[in-house]
Amino acid sequence: MPTDYLERILNAKVYDVAVETALDAAPGLSSRSGNTVLIKREDMQPVFSFKLRGAYNKVSRLSSERARRGVICASAGNHAQGVALAAAKVGCRAVIVMPTTTPAIKIDAVANLGGETVLAGESFDEAHARALELEKAEKLTFVHPFDDADVIAGQGTIGMEILRQHPQPIHAVFCAVGGGGLISGVAAYVKRLRPEIRVVGVEAEDADAMTRSLTAGRRVRLKQAGLFADGAAVKYVGAETFRLCRQYVDEMLRVDNDAICAAIKDVFEDTRAVLEPAGALSVAGVKEYAARHRLQGKTLIAVASGANINFDRLRFVAERAEVGERREAVLAVTLPERPGAYKAFVALIGGRDITEFNYRYNDPDEARVFVGVRVASRAEARKLVEMLRRHDYPTLDLTDDEMAKLHIRHLVGGHAPRVDHEMVYRFEFPERPGALMRFLNEMSAGWNITLFHYRNHGADYGRVLAGMQVPPGEMGQFKAFLKNLGYIHWNETGNAAYRLFLG
Repeated sequence: MPTDYLERILNAKVYDVAVETALDAAPGLSSRSGNTVLIKREDMQPVFSFKLRGAYNKVSRLSSERARRGVICASAGNHAQGVALAAAKVGCRAVIVMPTTTPAIKIDAVANLGGETVLAGESFDEAHARALELEKAEKLTFVHPFDDADVIAGQGTIGMEILRQHPQPIHAVFCAVGGGGLISGVAAYVKRLRPEIRVVGVEAEDADAMTRSLTAGRRVRLKQAGLFADGAAVKYVGAETFRLCRQYVDEMLRVDNDAICAAIKDVFEDTRAVLEPAGALSVAGVKEYAARHRLQGKTLIAVASGANINFDRLRFVAERAEVGERREAVLAVTLPERPGAYKAFVALIGGRDITEFNYRYNDPDEARVFVGVRVASRAEARKLVEMLRRHDYPTLDLTDDEMAKLHIRHLVGGHAPRVDHEMVYRFEFPERPGALMRFLNEMSAGWNITLFHYRNHGADYGRVLAGMQVPPGEMGQFKAFLKNLGYIHWNETGNAAYRLFLG
């Protein structure tokens, strides 16, 4: 007899540990897309993720005998915390098998919830194999992260809440997809009661097991899954979740890491919440879907599935968000190596903000610079490239070049043995439009720029490292330039790091 998920979801036990999360408006996203975008705030759960719903619904239904023996799972993320909290609430033992590479913060989080952590193997697959061994040896109950009817039903209570909180027309609901437990539960409920609502799944493009499986008509195992959106990095979807997705899911979308970073920023700007990459997948999907289908005036709901992000990952998110939002163009531009060339180049950029500028002298005839420019759209970026080329500045658009964005931008530089009388200064100036242009205007046309590094970090002050060829007889003029410029500065010409890597 097929499982009646409507009945299972209506009877799911989740609210002993979970809370009914808010359905918040996203005014910025709504305004930019021309639709009403609402965010289901599962990041506000006690463990900052929806996962405790399914875990508790499973654990709370165990017989007294099975509960006495305890439960086990393999996870290094949100499912681990959900199972540990569920077991603590029920009062049973919880063994959580995690890879040895799991960050200490996640191990500590599980331990603080009363879970027994076992470290095994360097990958999830190895940890999972060890969990299955312990399940048999110690007669524990395995709590699957997604391919279990009780787990799916627990996640389905999110769909129940959405329809209760927003009885007005809804065009589509968006869910992140890893193994498929979340979208299966939400879709099973929504499609039974409101079949006109579209249910859309969103995967990272390098972890698209469900998309490939639905396309092939069978479960497809990925050789590897990208780890940026680690909460949804699943190589092989569940048998039951695959069946439910085939039945209920209307469309699957794939988004890249830049789009995920942009979505994290969007949610932060609208709610001041910082989602984990997997938690922002649905928001990235809303943006992609609205643009692809040219939607206007529709209500789109994104399930923000979690906020367990490692703090050090925020550096990468901030770096890539502007590119993902199509607000930054990353370009390689060739300039003639002569005084005044930079000033002319910046003048061509016009009123657009320069977000990054990396250059090191190498060739007496040509200068190659790595530059970021804030733009309104990819169309504007293309027009900018065409305009620079028309003015004899050969330009290569690197906005979609992964190596350039990850590595090259940090490697532009090196020694310049043919540069004499180089003075290297570090500058700090108010981060406002025109500040960089003023710097170039104040500089004497006779001083060749040999080194320039600038990156906009969203702070109140901009920071520049600049090298200039200043003949000894012009030091008086150079000091006058520094005084007239009025920017805080430090002479770094004697800096050991400069001598070692650049001088």
